[in-house]
Amino acid sequence: MALSDHISFADIEREYGLGEKQVKALMRDTLKPGSYRAWRKRVRDFGDRRAQYK
Repeated sequence: MALSDHISFADIEREYGLGEKQVKALMRDTLKPGSYRAWRKRVRDFGDRRAQYK
């Protein structure tokens, strides 16, 4: 779910009970370093865009 650009950390926490920091730690441990950096950039950029649309 975390790899999807359309699922928020709040949705993940509701369904699995994992907070944002826990999801980031899990992704850091699971993904290759370059993949993790690309994912974090996408998450940050998507969050910035979402804030602009509100």
